[in-house]
Amino acid sequence: MDFPSDTNPAGPAQPARDCPLCPRLAAFRAANAAAHADWFNAPVPSFGPVDALLLVVGLAPGLRGANRTGRPFTGDFAGDLLYETLAAHGLADGTYAARVDDGLRLTGARITNAVRCVPPENKPTTPEVRACQPFLVGELGQLPSVRVILALGKVAHDSVLRALGLRLSTLPFTHGAMHPLPDGRVLADSYHCSRYNQNTGRLTPAMFRQVVAACAAAARAQG
Repeated sequence: MDFPSDTNPAGPAQPARDCPLCPRLAAFRAANAAAHADWFNAPVPSFGPVDALLLVVGLAPGLRGANRTGRPFTGDFAGDLLYETLAAHGLADGTYAARVDDGLRLTGARITNAVRCVPPENKPTTPEVRACQPFLVGELGQLPSVRVILALGKVAHDSVLRALGLRLSTLPFTHGAMHPLPDGRVLADSYHCSRYNQNTGRLTPAMFRQVVAACAAAARAQG
């Protein structure tokens, strides 16, 4: 399988490919590398231009999604709705085909995750989320044009607040909320576009599209 070119080298915003910070996640990566040598099996880099107006923050790579392909939300159920919606609001060009070579290009958006390595059962522990926090701090620090940050789920929401040095109690996670931040940016909330949330009806495509539409409008108004 071809993987994305290394446009996100290890540094303040990206863990090394053999990052050892979370022993459980490192062991899980190694086990998957042994079982699936043709998968990416490494901390997944962010995707999208550094001059984006909107930053989407997810939870963590999916086992058969980004951990396999090396691109956030690519190859799993959640990516279908996410990329379709970004394209519909002029934030992506091309057609998403769940492959890194599908030619899809993000224009006004960038995507990252609160946790860069795939966790067992899609559930990172609190210490693992905290261990990855410096990379989100670094990510935010290299994106001066971002006006809106869209958090997909409470873990992503809380990670963004911690990365910005804000108390969690000041801005509680609420689907559809648009929280003004002290620096003039906006933190938007959505339930994660996971298969579970969509299948249970907690998040419908219409609900998600409404949030992304609000984010796109707010980003362009401030851009």
